[in-house]
Amino acid sequence: MKILTLIAGVLALLLLLLSGPLYQADILGLMEAFLAMRIALILGAVAILLALVQVIFMRKTISWSATGVAVLCAAVAIFMPLSMMNKAKSVPPIHDITTDLVNPPKFVAMLALRADAPNPAAYQGEDIASQQREAYPELETQKYPQTTEQVFDAALSVVKSMGLDVVSSDKTLGLIEAYDTTTFFGFVDDVVIRIQSDGQMTMLDARSKSRVGISDIGKNAERLNALIAGVAKNLN
Repeated sequence: MKILTLIAGVLALLLLLLSGPLYQADILGLMEAFLAMRIALILGAVAILLALVQVIFMRKTISWSATGVAVLCAAVAIFMPLSMMNKAKSVPPIHDITTDLVNPPKFVAMLALRADAPNPAAYQGEDIASQQREAYPELETQKYPQTTEQVFDAALSVVKSMGLDVVSSDKTLGLIEAYDTTTFFGFVDDVVIRIQSDGQMTMLDARSKSRVGISDIGKNAERLNALIAGVAKNLN
């Protein structure tokens, strides 16, 4: 049984770790990759149960090192999918987040890169706006006493420091467009920042939208919050 336990634990971890890279390599589709994660979770649970059986009923013949490795592998295979599932349940199933729900910044230079994206570039309106208001009330237009040039430079610096790939930065128009690629699955999220003056203050609005998927598991909101915090820090 110790061999079976070890195989289940190691296989669970391998299946989990390969699900993202196999999706990025176009070997697995998105649904198949998520299925692989669920199977990894189940295998991990099986490994844990087998380990418990050995600890309770087979202590004299148990291999503590092999069982320990199996349990460690299984724990990782269980934790990551459960963590993602719990996070998904805690946030609304949306993937387009903006600081301006009435007139969100529009993608311009990014449109060519989004041409084949399952999620359209156009904002979907009040259906998702109402969900964002409830989940992320802190996200709103930012206002600064500095000039538009100063805010633009601060925002562009933050975008680069966050590791986003800049596609376009036009200080005259006050527009910055960039994209971010997640590490594990390689999901691409597009970002547009709009900077303009109302005569007295400089206003910054930003939008972050996923190219694929229904729910972003809160990633786009986290990105905008990090962007806003970074700009504020740069301007202080």
